[in-house]
Amino acid sequence: MGTANMDIRSFRLNFEINAFVYDAGAAEDLKSNFLADIRDCTPMTHDWFKGRSRRAKMLESFSRLLAPIL
Repeated sequence: MGTANMDIRSFRLNFEINAFVYDAGAAEDLKSNFLADIRDCTPMTHDWFKGRSRRAKMLESFSRLLAPIL
């Protein structure tokens, strides 16, 4: 479940597809899964973001270099 990416990279490199499901039971299952995910999440507040370790910040910066090929 997610958003539809309509670009060449999504279709050709990532082999993404889209589907429409018209079923109340499936929608209810997706909704309950989504709500369970929310309960397990950690909010990313501004303070949390600022408090990341130096190591985490360096790994994030390095990962940005690899983003075009991932």
